[in-house]
Amino acid sequence: MTYQHILIPVDGSKVSEFAFQKGIDIAKRNGAKVTVTHIVDIRTYANVSVDYGSISEHADRFTETMLNGYAQIARESGVQDVATRIGHGSARQVITKEIVPESQCDLIVCGSNGMNAIERFVMGSVSEAIVRYAKCDVLVVRSETVPDNFKVAEFTEAFQREYNSN
Repeated sequence: MTYQHILIPVDGSKVSEFAFQKGIDIAKRNGAKVTVTHIVDIRTYANVSVDYGSISEHADRFTETMLNGYAQIARESGVQDVATRIGHGSARQVITKEIVPESQCDLIVCGSNGMNAIERFVMGSVSEAIVRYAKCDVLVVRSETVPDNFKVAEFTEAFQREYNSN
């Protein structure tokens, strides 16, 4: 059995970028299409505006830059068919209820978020929700497996700086 379409959600974290690399390796071995996605949770700041437009629009611009960077890496790594997709809303819902069915993905490769037990109890985990509700195979890359010397791409660092400044 081979995978035909792999979804890789990224969030600007080191573990999600490491999961992205694993997803690309799987895609190359299977000759699969890859969709890289990031979900902008607009519920948090949809009505807030700043001098240069809404924060939501600003987040979309940074997300687009990040996703285009991942797409370029995937193509340079030998994946022929690469798409990007920005989602809006709750990542738990958007990934499993919209993107996977619409894109007909048969594998999701995502990073765990590294929350501690109390944070998971209070907020839940996106990767946990993906495992529970996705109608396809899921590979969750644990934060503990990321090598200490793993470096994120420059566009991810820029995304992290922007995200942490808001």
